[in-house]
Amino acid sequence: MKTPEKCRNMEDIRMAIDRIDRDIVSSIALRAKYVTSAAQFKVNKAAVRDEKRVRQVIESKAALAEKEGISPDLISGIYEMMINFFIDEEIKEWEKEKS
Repeated sequence: MKTPEKCRNMEDIRMAIDRIDRDIVSSIALRAKYVTSAAQFKVNKAAVRDEKRVRQVIESKAALAEKEGISPDLISGIYEMMINFFIDEEIKEWEKEKS
């Protein structure tokens, strides 16, 4: 994959973006597997929605975004949406395991 500076046309750009998107989706899929596995370690349903941990993750990713030179608001929004989705999925998994 070429660096952005080495791209010579839109095809180069699109190929690179498509590669990055595949990596992002693969990473999110792997993250989802860890979230599903986490359900087995939660003692009750309330433990699944750990607001302190949610804030910690979002704040740390916002700080990382700032360090990387991308909008912390963008990254915070993405993580907030992703975490809320995964919490709902983890609750379903927790309920399935505990019933």
